[in-house]
Amino acid sequence: MREEEIEKLRGVVRDCVSKHLYSSAIFFADKVAALTSDPADVYMQAQALFLGRHYRRAFHLLNASKIVLRDLRFRYLAAKCLEELKEWDQCLSMLGDAKVDEDGNVYDTKDSNVMYLDKDGEDREINISSAICFLRGKAYEALENRAQARLWYKAAIKADPLCYEALECLIENHMLTCEQETSLLSSLEFGSEDGWLSSFYSCLIKKYDKENVVEAKFREIEKEKCDSVHSSLSFSHSLKNNTDLLACKAEYYHQCGEYQKCFELTSVLLEKDPFHLKCTLVHLAAAMELGHSNELYLMACNLVKDYPQKALSWFAVGCYYYCIKKYDQSRRYFSKATNLDGTFAPAWIGYGNAFAAQEEGDQAMLGYRTAARLFPGCHLPTLYIGMEYMRTHSFKLAEQFFMQAKTICPSDPLVYNELGVVAYHMKEYNKAVWWFEKTLAHIPSSLSEMSEPTVVNLAHAYRKLKMYHEAISCYERALTLSNRSLSTYAGLAYTYHLQDNFSAAITYYHKALWLKPDDQFCTEMLSLALVDEGRHGIDPKIEFH
Repeated sequence: MREEEIEKLRGVVRDCVSKHLYSSAIFFADKVAALTSDPADVYMQAQALFLGRHYRRAFHLLNASKIVLRDLRFRYLAAKCLEELKEWDQCLSMLGDAKVDEDGNVYDTKDSNVMYLDKDGEDREINISSAICFLRGKAYEALENRAQARLWYKAAIKADPLCYEALECLIENHMLTCEQETSLLSSLEFGSEDGWLSSFYSCLIKKYDKENVVEAKFREIEKEKCDSVHSSLSFSHSLKNNTDLLACKAEYYHQCGEYQKCFELTSVLLEKDPFHLKCTLVHLAAAMELGHSNELYLMACNLVKDYPQKALSWFAVGCYYYCIKKYDQSRRYFSKATNLDGTFAPAWIGYGNAFAAQEEGDQAMLGYRTAARLFPGCHLPTLYIGMEYMRTHSFKLAEQFFMQAKTICPSDPLVYNELGVVAYHMKEYNKAVWWFEKTLAHIPSSLSEMSEPTVVNLAHAYRKLKMYHEAISCYERALTLSNRSLSTYAGLAYTYHLQDNFSAAITYYHKALWLKPDDQFCTEMLSLALVDEGRHGIDPKIEFH
């Protein structure tokens, strides 16, 4: 057969692959490889077999070739076959010996004689060594060696910043702390044309910066495109409404406690792209916070129907039952989600929370400790462990875990608030004031109703220090954020009472009792305030003649 006829057959194979006609591709690729014995044609046949899910046959073909250990493409595809066959040790063995340091730098490779046959094309390629590092990471993660997996994922993204999957694994599986994520991004060597990608990646990592800093990151992506293309239909215009970017914004709103804003954005996004799973997760979290049980029910039904094998689907069912306070059912479904995917962090935390809601501390701790072990870059499990210790009045232990959570994520206001609460319980009121003030300083946006408990806590601490004017100022500030808080009115009334301002105290005791008529503290203190006002009702300066 002439060379031009063989080339036509190669074109048929490529066309069959592009049309997903894999059996046809395998048939013609087999004939081309038999006619030529060219390594490139053998590789094409193996690729067709792989796409047709004939993994064992593809691996045998590659392994039988004499250049499998010398051509990186052959070795990588053979390892991919072993990945699909779940033979992880052989997969690592096929990829060869190499070591990686803590910064993701690969060394001690013995493949000095390897070659890589580049494909004939003008498309930009992802570095093959990056793909190999990523596959090593997946193999180590499957073998539950998460420390090595983390290092190889870092090596993959450092070898080629275009290897997005490596960054996705590091972020989604919470393998890095906030500082480590920022440090990794700053170490990546982006091409001159990849400025937009650097900005996009900075929006994907944990976002605990101030509001103006995060908003600037989102604007930077759009600005870079506007600079490069002066057209109303430029690339930036389409990227501005990109679902991934808007899902990042929704995630940021949720992180800031702006749940309604988050829910509205994710609702719009899911109308546009109903199967965007990252957006779906954020939407579920916002619906949980807002108590939208009907929305959770509908989402759970649709997800279980469309994705019965995904952890997210059963997590949604667990969220619905948690929302309607059926905690036994909720933890059953959170547990099912963890069985389907042991690396799905929200399910582990939900599992612990479902036990904590029923004050089953030991079981809750088990869930949180598992999550803390699996996800070293996520501070929430450690934070929740501290909360459980605080609930049982083990304040020193609680403080240790809160400090550990602060080390993992030094910019989450909730961590500082809990440190303030534990200091307050330990009667270290000056320390409590310091932590509460740091909490308010770390809130990314302007104060909202979410910040009200911290302002009230700060007022309580000032009151304990007998700094009554500062306490009253904080209570009044809390009332501007939320005017339906019993503790704020009660605290304000008690502070006025301590200042002997009985009329103001009586007014605020009444307001507190209007919110909760059977509150014992306010009822008793109101009676005392009325008695005290009766005793001191006559102004001593007035003289009677």
